[in-house]
Amino acid sequence: MDLAQIYRFRLDWIASFVAVARYGGFSAAAAALYRSQPRVSIHVAELERALGVKLFDRSVHPAVLTPEGRAALPHAEAVLHHVHELCNGAAADGSVRGDVRLAIYPSAAAFLIPDLLVELRQAHPHVKLALREGPTMALDELLLAGEADLAVRPVLPPVGSEKLAHAVLWHEPLVAVVGQRHPLATQTFVELDELAGMALITIGEGEEQASSQFETNLVFEQAGLSPQVVFRTNQPQTLVALVRRGLGIGVTNGLAMTTSNLDGVRLVRIADAHCEREVALWWRTDQSRSLAVSAVHEIICGLPEPSLAAQTMAPSSSSGGPPFMRSTNARKPPMKATTPSSANHAGT
Repeated sequence: MDLAQIYRFRLDWIASFVAVARYGGFSAAAAALYRSQPRVSIHVAELERALGVKLFDRSVHPAVLTPEGRAALPHAEAVLHHVHELCNGAAADGSVRGDVRLAIYPSAAAFLIPDLLVELRQAHPHVKLALREGPTMALDELLLAGEADLAVRPVLPPVGSEKLAHAVLWHEPLVAVVGQRHPLATQTFVELDELAGMALITIGEGEEQASSQFETNLVFEQAGLSPQVVFRTNQPQTLVALVRRGLGIGVTNGLAMTTSNLDGVRLVRIADAHCEREVALWWRTDQSRSLAVSAVHEIICGLPEPSLAAQTMAPSSSSGGPPFMRSTNARKPPMKATTPSSANHAGT
């Protein structure tokens, strides 16, 4: 196709086509694009006329992609992606400009985002960061749907696509969360076999199959133990509140506890090997990366990682300060990218 043929196509036709496919119908696409539904329908019809094929089967509701539509969709998405990159390229003065969408779960956001914004403002003041906060299981879907450029997410549960690669950012220990009057509160550490016999509150999405893939559940499985899990939650403060009321012992990642009010509870290190969470930066391998996204990627990989303070138990409310602090170690060297096919998901 030469340039004269390309002139026949308009970007708003392509944008409307992708929106209808992505949002599952003409009405939803119109709402997402802030256009009227008739206008979106006209755009798709014009694109179909220019291509000489039907992109949607309108005999069903909502309309579904035809085989030709399914074949055209990746190319249409690529066109929009490259236009986005064109707009986010370097300015005439050599500065990097553009918007970067970062998907991240809340406790990691509380730890990482303040320093990221400070570094970004100093190094690339014209790059804007937009957060897409959500639960762990939703973050890779945001990447795959084109709604995020990067994601900070634990390595476990495993992602479901070979299109994603990752670089490990940090490791953080798993901890037991106990009431301040519980016998474990006076211990410096606890072992998994001791915890397995207690009523436990752990991380999870509520579905047994999905929740079993979190590191808090896998460590028991790898140790040959069957814990008594009475409740699962992805909200750190909910877990703490349940423990405070004596409803169970919490087992969670240490960083999550830095976002919580720890009055009335203590954190106890779990002594068994490999009781940790591995957190990584994720991106798509099937798309090129804009200068702005590359800049944010580099800064995130260079930030110090969290480290456990000298004490193994959470300080009391009178002592102040979280149980974790930023590492004072030098910046990490660049991480080697890992794809899901090469990552070892067997351990944590």
